[in-house]
Amino acid sequence: MTRRTASWQMMMVVVALTVAAPAALGAGQANGWISLFDGKTLAGWVQHNGTATYRVEDGTIVGKTMEGSPNSFLCTKKTYGDFELTFDVKVDDALNSGVQIRSRSLQEYKDGLVHGPQVEIKAAPGEAGYVYSEGTGRGWLSTTRDKLNTFKNGAWNSYRVRALGPRIQTWVNDQPVADLTDEQSSRSGFVGLQVHGIQPGTGPFEVRWRKLRLRELKP
Repeated sequence: MTRRTASWQMMMVVVALTVAAPAALGAGQANGWISLFDGKTLAGWVQHNGTATYRVEDGTIVGKTMEGSPNSFLCTKKTYGDFELTFDVKVDDALNSGVQIRSRSLQEYKDGLVHGPQVEIKAAPGEAGYVYSEGTGRGWLSTTRDKLNTFKNGAWNSYRVRALGPRIQTWVNDQPVADLTDEQSSRSGFVGLQVHGIQPGTGPFEVRWRKLRLRELKP
């Protein structure tokens, strides 16, 4: 092989790698995952209902209770139907929280009260990962519940939520928790981060979220 031929082949390898890099990135994007949180701002989110505060700190969304406030929700401006959602959460042991899925805030419904399925966030032993119908009066959608220890108190916990048609499934720290069929709730809506109201004279308490990712699914 001549030196010129070897140089030509080396150049072609470099060109091929240069072309392949964007292609690989495109394949990752084609996988469907999007970030709901840019790690720096609350762009793409809007608050509904209560007066709890939300801020960005060290690449996390931090929700802080406000005494006298009802449940507060930081919600995506965009709505989603069938999807898989993953996130990490860490919460003060004394605070009950949750993540809304397929939820809505409509002026004609109880003056904009946020309502829809909520995936529970709660210290162990508790009901972390089970699904509650927020703001509807229906109560728990997970009709069978055990007090679980899958949630790690005082630490980061990974959640996975899959909503496809009427079926809702959840995992906490890779352990399956809820698997139910819900025919009554809306099949699309926003994702919302709840800061629960607190009893007078308690708190303040905080809850933190990070790595909020979602990919839409085909029914």
